[in-house]
Amino acid sequence: MKRPPQGAAVAVGTFDGVHLGHRALLGATVAQARSLGLAPLALTWDRHPASTLRPQQAPPLITSFERKLELLGEQGLDQVAVLAFDEDLASWPPERFASDVLAEALGAKLVMVGQNWRFGRRAAGNTDTLARLGAELGFEARAVQLERPEDDSVVSSTRIRAALHDGDVERARLLLARPFDFDGTVVHGDGRGALLGYPTANLEVDAALVRPQKGIYAGRALVDGDVYPTALSIGVNPTFVAEDARPPVRIEAYLLDFSGDLYGRRLRIELHARLRDELSFDSTAALVEQMARDVAATRSLTR
Repeated sequence: MKRPPQGAAVAVGTFDGVHLGHRALLGATVAQARSLGLAPLALTWDRHPASTLRPQQAPPLITSFERKLELLGEQGLDQVAVLAFDEDLASWPPERFASDVLAEALGAKLVMVGQNWRFGRRAAGNTDTLARLGAELGFEARAVQLERPEDDSVVSSTRIRAALHDGDVERARLLLARPFDFDGTVVHGDGRGALLGYPTANLEVDAALVRPQKGIYAGRALVDGDVYPTALSIGVNPTFVAEDARPPVRIEAYLLDFSGDLYGRRLRIELHARLRDELSFDSTAALVEQMARDVAATRSLTR
């Protein structure tokens, strides 16, 4: 990226999900940049740091890298700088990161981070370290207070993942300041939905992304700029699977009012509400009756 000639105000973070807390940090950075005549920038990584530092413990991602950049691009920044968080970068001491990246490469005059931010080899640096180094290198460091929603709990990517694992998409929406969404490519499935009167799109989704709890959801699908209410199943279709079988979890979307061929197309799915658990029905007729109720609920909830 090109170093801003007037100097930069830089927000630094992993920004997985670009949630309510991230937005507060980014918004404060943009506001300070405009008042000080600086260029507002974000600095982030090409992967979650844990995937390099602790691969076996790396959390599932709330957003893909591409989606993260898209969301960051909506925050009023001039540029987003991306570093490869590889073993080399992880080995740098705080002093090298502050001098080589923040001061030299980005021309930082102001650096803004969350209160609990750590950096450098073995997380040796904290916000006090950053302030000390900034005084030596010519930039001011500020720690932004962590955002708290209505229940006074701190917003974090960890809490959002936990909400999604519980199927609480309403809670995730509050913490994200937007509906949780993910992208998927439509691939061929069993074709069973069409036989039941509800043709579904079988979605292939990046395995690195967080999976909400199995169940039936109401949401929306975005297809080439058009939006469709969507009933979504995340599960194993227990009505058609033997009890002792271990089928893969599938993500299947029924787009209300859509007609046409979706195979090979990329969809964005938003989840608005969890309707119910995944159930096994005694008959196909009973399943179809429940699907009709799910579709009606989806239409009502996504108007």
